[in-house]
Amino acid sequence: MLSRIGAWLESTSPVRAARSSLSVRIAVAMTGAAAVLLIVFALVTSLQLRDSVFASRRDAVLEDASVRFSSAQSVFDQSTASTPDQVQEAARQMVENIRGSAAGAGAVSVMLLRAPQATDTFRINEIVDSGMLDVVDAPLREDVQAGTQAYWQSVSIPDSDGQGSEPGIIVGMLVNLPRAGAHETYIVYSLQSEQTLIDMVMRVLGVGAIPIIVALPLGTFWVLFHLLRPVRRTAAAATRLADGDLGTRVEVEGTDEMARLGGAFNDMASSLQEQIQEYDELSRLQQRFVSDVSHELRTPLTTIRMAEEMIWQDRDQFEPATKRSAELLHDQVGRFESMLADLLEISRYDAQSALLDPDTVDLRTVVAKVVEANSELAVRLGVEVRVDAPPERAAAEVDVRRIERVLRNLLVNAIEHAEGRPVIVSIGASATDVAVRVRDHGVGMSPHTVAHVFDRFFRADPARTRTTGGTGLGLSIAAEDVGLHHGVLEAWGVLGEGSSFLVILPRAVGNEVASRPLDLWSAPSAGEEQS
Repeated sequence: MLSRIGAWLESTSPVRAARSSLSVRIAVAMTGAAAVLLIVFALVTSLQLRDSVFASRRDAVLEDASVRFSSAQSVFDQSTASTPDQVQEAARQMVENIRGSAAGAGAVSVMLLRAPQATDTFRINEIVDSGMLDVVDAPLREDVQAGTQAYWQSVSIPDSDGQGSEPGIIVGMLVNLPRAGAHETYIVYSLQSEQTLIDMVMRVLGVGAIPIIVALPLGTFWVLFHLLRPVRRTAAAATRLADGDLGTRVEVEGTDEMARLGGAFNDMASSLQEQIQEYDELSRLQQRFVSDVSHELRTPLTTIRMAEEMIWQDRDQFEPATKRSAELLHDQVGRFESMLADLLEISRYDAQSALLDPDTVDLRTVVAKVVEANSELAVRLGVEVRVDAPPERAAAEVDVRRIERVLRNLLVNAIEHAEGRPVIVSIGASATDVAVRVRDHGVGMSPHTVAHVFDRFFRADPARTRTTGGTGLGLSIAAEDVGLHHGVLEAWGVLGEGSSFLVILPRAVGNEVASRPLDLWSAPSAGEEQS
């Protein structure tokens, strides 16, 4: 579930924009940092303002309450009340006087509660405010009852409409009534005005932070967007340069670091263009040289071939040493002709002038023809060539001459390295592709050989004698032929277990390989391993 949510977030436009734009990422980061700083600043300011306002208000409340308690005690001390009714009336008047005189200091309630020290034989009624009675808790009453000074406590008191609460301070102290003894007097002060002030300050800070939160990312993005414009131009130019447009250059403005970046890029692009042009020219000269030399050598080679054939026909009349020389001459001239043909073919591929002549054929017929053409070599080396073909047609549009050459090179290579063991040629087909695998069970290949087996003039074992006098270009040309068909040519081998080459071709010219009708490597069966 979390991975799906992450994938969805990655696919949304804002996330993609943030990942692809440095300006957006920096703007978002700076906005987040500014928001965090503003929140921290608001919290610190709020706490300091609250503590400062509370401390100031508390001192004022305690000072006011002290005056009220002293005044009340002075009135009671001078009172001549002697009956319960008179004392009750004196207490009521005292409460009303405190409520009225302390209202300017924020007092909202005054209560008179009987203390344990009060005289039991002379009792008066308690004066309470039912809405505020709950704010007087037991710990505060115990402190007031045990002490001779005023005690205070922060409380939450009901607001005027009774729907909520507001902060307040309650202050309590013992007073002695005439004949009734000690009573607890409590004055409740509201701090709502101070809380309103703090809320107003926080609202001002909040409203003032909105333009910062909005303007900061926009301003940062605008500044960075313009500052990074040369970088975007350079990145776009680098992309075009990578796509092959060597004439790409960056427009340079100013003399700052970004301008120097653009100038350095232009210098690099000019140098790269010159070097590539030099390499292209050298490559064309090399290709022309190979092609010209190959063509020029054909004329003397033809003359040499004619003379060699005359000598070859009369070899039985020569002395043994001369006869052996004639045989060597015949073999090497044939190899020379093959090498010239391969060099001409390679030069066509290098010049990108090789063309396909496609025709729809059944690969089973092509494989049978190639196997038959190399049967003499297989018999001479004692190698059995088996063909594993499906019953249905494996038809494809291919250049028959080139595919025959590919299969001939692979088959001859397999026969030469089979060490007398069987060579299996398998044919497979799917709805979109056809495939041929040539598998021997001989010396095999090392990973190093597999990585370079299609390189030009590469030989896995330079000391190994070529049975057919190959040129070292056969597998390279095979790879080019298969690539011209948009096919795939792969190789694999294990030392001591043999080698395998797999050719996959699309059924239609111009298509790409879309399936694998055969596997590249398969473990040999017991019958295949027998010589």
